[in-house]
This record gives sequence, C-alpha cells and structure tokens, in this order.
Amino acid sequence: MFELLNEQPKDKILALMQAYREDPREAKIDLGVGVYKTAEGKTPIMRAIKAAEKQLWEVEETKSYTGLAGDIGFADAMIDLLIGDACPRDCIAAAATPGGTGAVRQGFDMIRMANREARVFVSDPTWPNHLSMLKHMDLHIQPYRYFDSDSRSVDFAGMMEDISDARVGDVVLLHGCCHNPTGANLTLEQWQQVIDQLLKSGATPMIDIAYQGFGDGLAEDAAGLRMVVSQMPEVLIAASCSKNFGVYRERTGLLMAVAQDKVRRETNQGMLNHLNRQNFSFPPDHGARLVTMVLQDPALRADWEEELREVREGVLSLRQQLSAELARLTNSDRFAFIAEHRGMFSRLGATPEQVEAMRESHGVYMVGDSRINMAGLNKDSIPVLARAMVEAGV
Repeated sequence: MFELLNEQPKDKILALMQAYREDPREAKIDLGVGVYKTAEGKTPIMRAIKAAEKQLWEVEETKSYTGLAGDIGFADAMIDLLIGDACPRDCIAAAATPGGTGAVRQGFDMIRMANREARVFVSDPTWPNHLSMLKHMDLHIQPYRYFDSDSRSVDFAGMMEDISDARVGDVVLLHGCCHNPTGANLTLEQWQQVIDQLLKSGATPMIDIAYQGFGDGLAEDAAGLRMVVSQMPEVLIAASCSKNFGVYRERTGLLMAVAQDKVRRETNQGMLNHLNRQNFSFPPDHGARLVTMVLQDPALRADWEEELREVREGVLSLRQQLSAELARLTNSDRFAFIAEHRGMFSRLGATPEQVEAMRESHGVYMVGDSRINMAGLNKDSIPVLARAMVEAGV
C-alpha cells in the first residue's frame, strides 16, 4: 500500500526553521515562524495561565473525557470574549477543537457537508494552511484580491469586485483581525461594505480569528466580527487561543456556528458534535480549562489582560522602531505601512531574490513572500533588518 503514496511538498516554514538552526552565525535573525517571542527570543507562559495551572493541579479530580463539544463553560467564556452581546447566546452552537487549525478544518467540513459545490472565497494572500486544507478536502478555492503590493495596504476595490461574484451557497473566508500574512486590516467602514455585499448576494461569511488582542485591543479586534454576527443570518467563526493566551502546544480552539434563526441552533450543535466524533471524538481539555479559569476569575483575567496589553504594545513599538529606522536610512516614508499594520505579521513587498539576498548577507530569515514576524525582532536586530532591506533594494 505504501508504494502507492506520493511524497508531499515540503513545508516552506519548517524548511526555513531547519536552515536557520543550521546557520552557524551568531547574529542571525528568525522572522519566519509565527510564534510570539520576547526580546530574548523566548515564548513565555503567561502569568495568569501559570497561576491557573497551579490552581488546577490542586483541584482537578479526573482526566476523564469531556462532552463531544468540550466543556460548556469554555464555550460560554469564549463566546463572551469574542461575540459579547452582538447576538443572543441561544443563536450560537459551539464546539471545542484542537487549536484554531482544528476549528478551521471543522468549519470547512461543515461547509462541505452542507454543499459540496460551495466555492470558498479566500483572500490573496492568506494563511497557507487555509489553501492546503481546502485543496485536501477538494473544496473549490476562489481567490479574491486583498493586498496591494505597491501600497502594502488592502486592495479594497479589488476585494469588493471579486467577492461580488459570490452567491447563495458560497462562503467568503475573512480574517477577523491582524491579517496573516500581510498585517493589513479592514476598517470598520469597509467591514460594513463587505456585510452589505454579503447580504445582497446571500453568501455566508466564515471568520478566522487567531490574534484577538494583538492588534488594537480585545474589543477593538473583535469589532468587525461583532458587526458581521449582529447583521448576517448565518456565520461560521473559527477561534484560536494559541496566541493571546500563549497555549500553543495545548491546542485550544473553538468553532462557532451562528444562526439568527434560533431553531437552527440544535441542528448546528448536533452537526458540530458529529464532526468532532468523526475526526477526533472528544476534544482536548487542558488548555480550554485554563482559558476558562482565566476568563472567569476577575483577578486572573485582569492580570491576563494587562500582560496581553504589554505584548501588544511591545509589538507596536517594534513596528514603530523599524518604520522609523527605515525612514532614517532611506530618507522616505515608503515604509510607513509597517507602523500602520497590526498583529505579528507584515509583508514587506520584497521579491524572493531580495529575501534570499538578505538571508545570505545578513542572516535574516523570512518566508519567501517577505512575510515577517515582528515579534522576532528586538532593539538590536531592527537596525540589522533595516540595513539588510535597504542593501537588498526592497
């Protein structure tokens, strides 16, 4: 049987990680992997998560399964964090998943169960795993323009023209905030125009939100999502806790199916339970339990929000420093977009040849499309990156 299998394409980011590890230069810079890191290059356990873990060790009495949809307390806490009062709780079906990736995969599976002919409209560019999963599941991928490589901002006119082709039965996949890989986000006015177009066409929005709290704030980063939920008859939402709670390896995510027609909730919940059963049965609980404890305990939540604010402002400060250093070196404002982008990522607009030149000459490692993880920088490496960019002719 194994002789019939074909070798799969190598993961570019994993290959980049390997090349970085093998590079003997001490001053090398890793801007490829999408994980938050401190100035010292560490991915810390958040204070509130560590405190919750200590509490859990004392009080947890079983490692038995949760329900198929996971613990209801986790779903309630996450719905409050993401959706708030944008729609009634009894409109929302929810199920815990192994990370945000698991939530996206289950959402795609739900789309396929509903309509195998659905076209999934995906931003160009998008997180590569979106495309990988859709291709693997044999769902039709329909790219829509999103990023203008010249201005390094949202190509909103192109986006609206492309998604106007969506119709009933199609799905438009949107990034809730901190667009990966570009860092360029929709304004609230643009969110409203997207909603108006979706209402006109009858297409269903699916929102992938993996970085709430990394952009402008917890409520601010959820504002577009809440507008969609409050106005659209149906919405799918895939949420990740990996970044804003720092529980990457605990694989903590949630898929939500929102239907303004409340009679659909029971069917939707049954479908989410069914999909979990087919894919992994009962979802992991440890990370979900910690997140629930943090969100439900006022002291832990306050400490978590404060640390998340520190992380967010630290990333914004790195953006401002890099933008200012590039302005100093080039005597121009053409890199001002870096300070305007939000989240951990920005796409610099460099060619693959320029990316390779920066790696060879300065030990700067980034993905070939010039996406960089801002959290991979610190005050000492920013001048190195800026000089590399200028010398490479970015």
